Amino acid sequence: MRLFRLTVLYMALAFGANGAFADIDAAQGLREGEMKKLVFHPEAKTTPTATFVTEDGGAGTLADYQGKYVLLNFWATWCAPCRKEMPSLNQLEAELGGDSFQVVTLAAGRNPPAAIKAFFEKTGVDLLPQIRDPKGDIAKGMAVFGLPTTVVLNPQGQEIARLRGDADWASDNAKAVLSALIKEHAEAQIASTNDES
Repeated sequence: MRLFRLTVLYMALAFGANGAFADIDAAQGLREGEMKKLVFHPEAKTTPTATFVTEDGGAGTLADYQGKYVLLNFWATWCAPCRKEMPSLNQLEAELGGDSFQVVTLAAGRNPPAAIKAFFEKTGVDLLPQIRDPKGDIAKGMAVFGLPTTVVLNPQGQEIARLRGDADWASDNAKAVLSALIKEHAEAQIASTNDES
């Protein structure tokens, strides 16, 4: 009996320490079509502490987004596949964005603010942040060598999955995969809010 209790305790601790295994398993099982390119890592990876430049010229870090799942998209104004992909990221943010999930777009390399603004206007993007990684410190720190590259960060700010190349992030399959991933986190946040009331 004691061994059983210790096993249950170990499983609970492992589940809590390593994130929502069930959510990741569910998300992986839903991948079809181009979402098969979304590769989940066996273990979560740390992300760099380097700063990015915010829209107002200030500094921010990826840690600013902890507490929710983040779909982090590395892109550039000169990247044709990025132009094709960006509207779907905007739509994904419109449909799933909130307390448990956010789409964050990070322009890697030399991307002048005026060019980013024009790019967003031409592609109809109005919900995504215009933040920059001008020296590529975050991109290099995360081994991003081609654009676009999109990574999924867990609420602890660790990378848990990556997709190289463009994808239709507004597709039913993409939304199903991401919804499965964030579902338990969203439910936990609601329960926490209700407990505080």
